[in-house]
Amino acid sequence: MTTHNLPRAVAVIGAGTMGNGIAQVFATSGVETHLIDVKPEFLERGVANVHKSLAKFQEKGALTAEQVAATKARLKASSDMGALAGVDLCVEAVTENLDVKTKVFQAADAAMRPEAILASNTSSISITVLAAKTKRAERVIGMHFMNPVPLMKLVEVIRGNDTSDATCAAVEGWSKALGKIPVLANDYPGFVANRILMPMINEAAFALMEGVATREAIDEIMKLGMNHPMGPLTLADFIGLDVCVSILDVLKDGLGDDKYRACPLMRRLVAAGHLGRKTKKGFYTY
Repeated sequence: MTTHNLPRAVAVIGAGTMGNGIAQVFATSGVETHLIDVKPEFLERGVANVHKSLAKFQEKGALTAEQVAATKARLKASSDMGALAGVDLCVEAVTENLDVKTKVFQAADAAMRPEAILASNTSSISITVLAAKTKRAERVIGMHFMNPVPLMKLVEVIRGNDTSDATCAAVEGWSKALGKIPVLANDYPGFVANRILMPMINEAAFALMEGVATREAIDEIMKLGMNHPMGPLTLADFIGLDVCVSILDVLKDGLGDDKYRACPLMRRLVAAGHLGRKTKKGFYTY
């Protein structure tokens, strides 16, 4: 099934920021990689972003021209789910929405070999719920990569209710072979990363809304005092304020606790279409 402890072929569904980053990491590691998206323009942009990122690695001397060329050759872009028939692993990286993910999971489940593993890069949606929509619940798992994927070491590996030990072991092994550090979490709302991160971002938004300090002061205090590489409001803009609000909603609904309610200021910015870096405006203007 694997060579050098890596899958022979993988598919990544969703050519956005996370999807193209995940595809890049597999392709760079020597794996035949299929990047799949329904919209050809998303695929084009995704592949262009991978090429841009590879060029930066080459400039820094982290990759040779030959390695970059070989990586590009291994990356195949397509809108055809038929490409899933030959893969050992499929990683879903579409938008953080249960209905969308469910449709993708069912289509992928139907297209893949029974022994192949189906993973989700979700940051908050239940792996157990997604697994129950398939005929391979024991082979469904969460592989939550961090952004930017080519640079960040962590893969939060999330075990659903029915995920088998063999599936966990395979995904942990593959993550290590990619040069990542897999850390195991159980399937509860927000897992670990976002269950702890989102309330911090939310509290920073409340502090700003209540006039405790300016956005710059809040970020500076957390950077200098807690040794965070970027402040929580800058980080929220980087993640996307819409994504932050939707994860907070998942936490509030899934855990039934009002302490996870999204800050009204953050909701107002989202309503105005100020989602952070991707719209050039959020807590800050870019």
